[in-house]
Parts: sequence; C-alpha cells; structure tokens
Amino acid sequence: MPTNAAQVDELRWKKIPVLDDGFVCLVDVMGDDQAVVQAARVSYGEGTRKVSDDRGLIRYLMRHRHSTPFEMAEVKLLCRVPMDTWRQWIRHRTANVNEYSTRYSLAIDAAQRTPHDQWRSQAANNRQGSAGMLPTEVGAELSLTEEKLQEDARKLYERRIELGVAREQARKDLPLSTYTEAYWKVDLHNLLHFLALRMDSHAQLEIRDYATAIGEGIVKKLFPLVWEAFVDYRQNAMFLTRLDVELIARLTAHVAAAGKATADEADFMAVQDPTWVDMARNRERDECRDKLVRLGLLKL
Repeated sequence: MPTNAAQVDELRWKKIPVLDDGFVCLVDVMGDDQAVVQAARVSYGEGTRKVSDDRGLIRYLMRHRHSTPFEMAEVKLLCRVPMDTWRQWIRHRTANVNEYSTRYSLAIDAAQRTPHDQWRSQAANNRQGSAGMLPTEVGAELSLTEEKLQEDARKLYERRIELGVAREQARKDLPLSTYTEAYWKVDLHNLLHFLALRMDSHAQLEIRDYATAIGEGIVKKLFPLVWEAFVDYRQNAMFLTRLDVELIARLTAHVAAAGKATADEADFMAVQDPTWVDMARNRERDECRDKLVRLGLLKL
C-alpha cells in the first residue's frame, strides 16, 4: 500500500476535465516515491534512509537516466478522449490498454467541438503543427459546419442501428471527433516518457491538455519527489548535441575576441557548423539558435 494512501483515496475516480467533454481519472496506483528508492536500494530495508536521502537518490536516478527503479511503480487511468487524439496517445506502445468497444456497445454520444475562437492555422515551417488562431468570423463558420456534420453523422449512425445494421459496420462513418474511453495502465518510467513528449510545446494542443492533466493533476500528487526531479531534469532541461557544444565554444571565443558582451545573429551565422552554411533552411540550426537564446548566449 502506498505511503500516500490518503492522497490516493482523494484522487481515485476523481474526474479531471479535459477539452469540452473529456476527462482523465485515477483508477489505481501501485507504489510511490518510496517504491522507487526501495527498488534502487534493493538490499536495504524500509526506513533505513531519511526523506532527504530518498530525494537525492531519486534525483540521481533521473539525472543519470537509470530507468528500472521507476518501472517498479504503476498507474492505471480511465481516459475519455476524442478518437483523433487517442490515435496519437496509443502510439505509446508501452502500456496495457482496454478500450471501449463500439463493436459490442453503442458509440459514445459525444464528439469534441471546437469553439469559434480556437481554430488554428497551419504552421508554415512545420507540416504537422499549427500556428496562430484563425479570425473568429472564420471560426464561427467552421464551428457551425462542424456541429452540423457531427449531428448528421450521429443521426446516420443511430438510423443504421435502428434498421438492424451490425454495430461494427454502423460505426464506420462516425467522425474522429467522437469520444472513446479506455483504461490505460503504464509504469512510471514510461508514463514520464509520455509526459515529456506530450507536455512539450511542440505537441498538439489537445493531447498536451490531457498530458498536463495527468502530470499536474495526478503524477505530481502521487510522486512528489519523482515529479520534482522530472521537472528539473526532463521537462525543463535542455539536451545539447555535439554540434551545439562545439558551436557554443566557438561562439564564446568569437564574442570574447570581438570584445562584445552578447552574441548577435551575425556572430551566430559566422561560427555556425560548416554543414549548415549552404542551407537556406535548416531545422537543426534553428533548434541550436533557440537553445542559445534560452541560455542567454545569443540576443536576436
């Protein structure tokens, strides 16, 4: 039984709303912060270390990517999520899943709708991403036609069921915005990997909302020491490639030789990696530039 039993009882079956009709809630949990440290110190008995020692060990494990101890804890969730978002979610093949079956039961009578001020435009530099918001007058038209499409699709589905069409066939024209539900059980290591990817600013907004609800609303409360280490060493950390490290060294020397306090875009372009020089657009170079700005080494 986890040492945070009261916290578990408070969270269990408590629905955290996501989007317009979705939610996530805790079904069950095995383990807590102590389970992680006990797995790492398999030869020690319970109570042989102070909380401060546990915190230090968890931070060491996270910092050095020792994943096995985090696999000793598991979380089971119930998720209500639009099918298009669920398609991205289910790509994480490291969990046990049991999804609501529309072959056996009637499809859930709910579909995710987009408010008129939440329609996003296609990003120009990222084929799978979005940019700013479309004008609200355009959004109003889109939301209206979305509502009609969803209502017509639902009526068609229900008419097929009424006429005796098999559920497995009647469902085929339901939109991807239709909600589904699933039990999702995953160990803590793979859950944190999911959160690192899906809470990232580059993730699609809808699945980012679900990941944030899981991370901030459940994991943070069940595993406070693990969550602290995750935020410090994964979520808010930065990965530097060999090219990044070498460029930082060249840029620092270049700026010092020029007697400047901070590098600018001209300095960055002057010391960029040779493989980037003849490329008008280069995502790796853009990512490196963003890292330098974040580190305060480059001012645009």
